[in-house]
Amino acid sequence: MLWPVQTKSVSPVFVGRAAELATLTGALARAAGGEPQALLLGGEAGVGKTRLVEEFAAVADREGAVVALGGCVEIGADGLPFAPFSTALRTLRRELPDALAAAAAGQEEELARLLPELGEFGAGRHDDEEGVARLFELTARLLERVAADRTVVLALEDLHWADASTRHLLSYLLRTLRTGRLVVLATYRSDDIHRRHPMRPLLAELDRLRTVHRIELARFSREEVGRQIAGILAAEPDPAQVDDIFERSDGNAFFVEELAVAAHDGSCAGLTDSLRDLLLVRVEALPETAQRVARIVAEGGSTVEYPLLAAVAGLAEDDLIEALRVAVNAHLLLATPTGDGYRFRHSLVREAVGDDLLPGERFRINRRYAEALEADPGLVPADERVTRLASYWYHAHDPAKALPAVLDAAAVVRRRHAHSEQLRLLERAMELWDAAPEETRATLRPVDHTEAYPPCGCDPATAPLRYLDLMAEAAVAGRLCGERERALKITKRALRLLEEEPDPLRAAWFWNQRAQLVQSQARGDGWKELATAQELVRGLPPSQVHADVLVAVAGWLMLRAPGPEAFSAAERAVEYARMVGARETEMNARLTLGGLMVDAGDTEAGLAVMYDVKDRTLAEGMPLVAGRAYINLPSELESVGRSREAVPLLEQGVEHCRRFGLLNTEAWVWANLSDSLYSLGRWDEAAEAAESTRRRGQNARPQGLGTMCLARVALGRGEVAETARQLTAAKGYFGTHDSMPQQSLPLLAISLGIAAAEGRLLDLRAELRGALDAGFPPGTHRYAWPLLLAGATAEADHRDLPAARAGRAEALDRLRDSARSLTTDAPVWLAHERWVRAELCRAEGAADADTWSDVVTAFEQLERPYDLARVRHRLAEALLASGGEVERERAAELLRLAHAVAGHLGARPLADAVTLLAQRARLSLTRTAPHALAPADPAEALGLTSRERDVLRLVSAGRTNRQIAGELFISPKTASVHVSNILAKLGVSGRGEAAAVAHRLGLFPPEPLPAGPNG
Repeated sequence: MLWPVQTKSVSPVFVGRAAELATLTGALARAAGGEPQALLLGGEAGVGKTRLVEEFAAVADREGAVVALGGCVEIGADGLPFAPFSTALRTLRRELPDALAAAAAGQEEELARLLPELGEFGAGRHDDEEGVARLFELTARLLERVAADRTVVLALEDLHWADASTRHLLSYLLRTLRTGRLVVLATYRSDDIHRRHPMRPLLAELDRLRTVHRIELARFSREEVGRQIAGILAAEPDPAQVDDIFERSDGNAFFVEELAVAAHDGSCAGLTDSLRDLLLVRVEALPETAQRVARIVAEGGSTVEYPLLAAVAGLAEDDLIEALRVAVNAHLLLATPTGDGYRFRHSLVREAVGDDLLPGERFRINRRYAEALEADPGLVPADERVTRLASYWYHAHDPAKALPAVLDAAAVVRRRHAHSEQLRLLERAMELWDAAPEETRATLRPVDHTEAYPPCGCDPATAPLRYLDLMAEAAVAGRLCGERERALKITKRALRLLEEEPDPLRAAWFWNQRAQLVQSQARGDGWKELATAQELVRGLPPSQVHADVLVAVAGWLMLRAPGPEAFSAAERAVEYARMVGARETEMNARLTLGGLMVDAGDTEAGLAVMYDVKDRTLAEGMPLVAGRAYINLPSELESVGRSREAVPLLEQGVEHCRRFGLLNTEAWVWANLSDSLYSLGRWDEAAEAAESTRRRGQNARPQGLGTMCLARVALGRGEVAETARQLTAAKGYFGTHDSMPQQSLPLLAISLGIAAAEGRLLDLRAELRGALDAGFPPGTHRYAWPLLLAGATAEADHRDLPAARAGRAEALDRLRDSARSLTTDAPVWLAHERWVRAELCRAEGAADADTWSDVVTAFEQLERPYDLARVRHRLAEALLASGGEVERERAAELLRLAHAVAGHLGARPLADAVTLLAQRARLSLTRTAPHALAPADPAEALGLTSRERDVLRLVSAGRTNRQIAGELFISPKTASVHVSNILAKLGVSGRGEAAAVAHRLGLFPPEPLPAGPNG
């Protein structure tokens, strides 16, 4: 035997790393206390990362934690999508079967994309925008639930080999973990992370997260090298030998092991300092059969199953086992922990052996792997089979075999939402296309296309696959995985090919894709591309592509230029989608149509259409369209002033999005919820919802909307500097490439508010003039009225400013003309019309109590407490100007009501204005109002909002915050905020006192007992 069995190449004594191990065990202790931990462990190849992880795993096991280890896997030069997560989840399923099953309940079909043992995963839509985000969200929540009652260590090794999908999932996980007794530990080779390595941006991103702790493992000192050698040799080494090995290894733990073993066996003399040469000398010292087996294992991947190895090696079983025994005893190969295969003891050994293969030798070995796997697919795990076969055939340089195998693999990884790997495989298929024989290409079918991209005029089951079909799949994959520049290049090439071989339907499809990519890359608004697509399908028979183009056109116009053209496109999209049986497209088109009907003034009919779409999509299992309904329907309700009706729908929408993992949709829902809560005077909750928008949003626009709401709250509270900061951030999110009224007009309103607060009336006029010159398209009145109001109010507030007198008449005339052009088809906008008219009169010194009384009456019918407080302040001002005692008493009550609302909202400018007016008029804001003027409802006198009234009723009934949250469909944190506000308004210190006050005032009369059997 060349290598004595008793020789150990790994020291049984754990050497050094005390500080690093202390860091890891400290993280374990914090995780056990319920604080999730994230750590990155980097170091050069061979420095001892795996040994440190093994030692930490042993400590965690002794502490009662469950350790789930997963490693990134190489197959030749290819990684398996999600490999470390799949392996780790298998461990959790084996160790905690009941806990994992409970945590995955209801989401098995989605989570099976990571853990196939959970069941069959659905094919899904080929253009599912939220599929990846949904899978990531569900995975994060699964781990949080599994780690809720026990400490779990998720160790992911060799991230330098990680596929893009694994990197993206890890990034998402580390950014979103909030609860659970979970430690996530990931290792990587720092010396492999060159300037263009895809891990480099991820490391930079994670370095910015305060929750991620990064550890860099240094080489051993001379003393540590001596202790390591002593452990390997089971004897105290000669100091001169330690010096020599330390100098040659430079403290690299793996190199120390190899040199120590070589010195022990007398083969150290004459070797170069190259680790690769040292490793190859050791391999070349093996018998030829063992060397051959080692070369086969090196090309098979990180791990090779024994049955597959046996089929490829072609040796008699006894000879194969003897060769493996020699390689194992030589410490080159190790049996896998599961005992079903072999791997190299260290990846450096495998890389050295693999690099030494001759080109023809490498092709031959890969061919034999592929042939063996084709002959017996059961030789490898089912979830790896297709991907590994594609890799083996590709590296065997056999285009005829590789092309269909690569396409099969692309279809499989797409269904797992591994779109980065899908794109790479499709690009590989395009590379192989011309090299593959014509007869091979003729047998291929576009198996992975849906009706969104049909082989024109053909049955998809029988139509041959075309090169354009590959480009179509690659364009979608690039868009979904964030490689939009690559996707844009693919669409550009495809459209050039279609100029040579005209195919209007396919060309329209590519232009539609290009429109989305152009918008997402801030290259423009996408209209030129959509208009081209629309022109291409004009006059063609109904098809899915035609319907999709019309839906996209209608949606674009609804957001940017609503009007007859948008309405017509939406109607035709509904008709065409119905004709071709495209149910989801039809529902999307109907939703757009309903929104356009509301914007056009057909409010009830439009809302009915949108409610119907929501109900149908929920009943028919269309979560994506239902998610969009939960965005658009409440938005339209808000647009007509029905904020209270919108809020419960939005709260349902949050739950819907969480159930299906619709992260970006959820962000839009939170943004709309923030708007409606602001309107209802629930500003703290509105700010909380806006923060949720920014946390959950994967795209810039919903994050911009959340930031815009924070700016609006700050402006109302008089925090001008904070308003300006948030306004700048919001503009950054939205960019300048695609200005939409729903973004540009509210941003302008906030900008006008800042200018007014800083007394810059002339700047305000200049900014507003641009908007008035551009005009307001139909359906944008909800954004236009606040602009006109801001302008009119500023003119009135600064009417005594000498510098502003020039140009005032023109400014007021422009505002009046614009107001006449806007619709007042909802009570909220009729009230705004009266308010703008009153402010214009005030700017001219002509507003009287009757004018403002009409405005107050209009707002008293609405649930807009801040707006009502503002106009009550103006009415009080007008009443005091008339000088009568009755008017003074009424003004005093109006000011008290306005002051209570301003105080509750933290609206300091309004509170200061009310206080100043009361002081000038010598009115008390605290004296009890005369009985004749007191509000009929005691709750209103206390300044309680409708939602606070609901909460107080449940507090009086003895409910806890969690019970209140469940009954009112709000979060426990929100319930707690409401309770705190109620205690402050009632002037009490506890829930019991609050209940007593409610009882004393008779706020909640006891309900009659149900009648007994005798009546």
